[in-house]
Amino acid sequence: MEQLLTANVATNMYWLGRYLERIETTLYKIEEAFDNIIDVDKNAGVILYEKFGVELEYTDSVDFLKNAIFGDHQANIAAMTANARESAIISRIYINASAFGEIIELDAIFKKISINETPINYNDLDHALSLIKEIWGEKTTRGKQRSSDYFFTLGKLVEEVDNRVRFNGNLEMTNLIIEEINGIFKLLSPELDLSVDFLKENGLKVRLDLITRVQKSVEELIIED
Repeated sequence: MEQLLTANVATNMYWLGRYLERIETTLYKIEEAFDNIIDVDKNAGVILYEKFGVELEYTDSVDFLKNAIFGDHQANIAAMTANARESAIISRIYINASAFGEIIELDAIFKKISINETPINYNDLDHALSLIKEIWGEKTTRGKQRSSDYFFTLGKLVEEVDNRVRFNGNLEMTNLIIEEINGIFKLLSPELDLSVDFLKENGLKVRLDLITRVQKSVEELIIED
């Protein structure tokens, strides 16, 4: 696992994992809301984006997709993919060629739609999701794990916990993920004795407190690294 990383690269590998997990979760939620807007409840997109802290407005299902992906808000998919691309470029030498190409292609999907103003459809979203699955596969099939891989995985797990708390996921499963996070902390820097407390409930305050604690621990880890 020995590998010298700059603080900048460690940070960007961590955020690359977070962005990809955030994009994947959000895309699945968008597809679910899109179906519900058509068949069940026109306000399904409003309800979804309230959980992201966003007041999303739209006229129909097609307009929902447009505003979900390109709207001026913090859960903008196009902005997330652009951020993932920038993190990947900064960390380029620690990402294999296939995974790097898939990250660039992921961002290109939404840039192309934006420039051409073509309607967004399920094929676009499914293509993006399949690319993310391939990226996860490229990272998990690597033989010996390096420090950069652990920072990447740490970001993915932290974002997964964030999303699970946001959407009231099962606490037992959430705490298993927290246990994985603590395991990575110990692997990367056992002398710091970093750890995150297990959760007893979900909720906005719990989520914000958790992410604050995790982020502080990650910053300590990166400075130490």
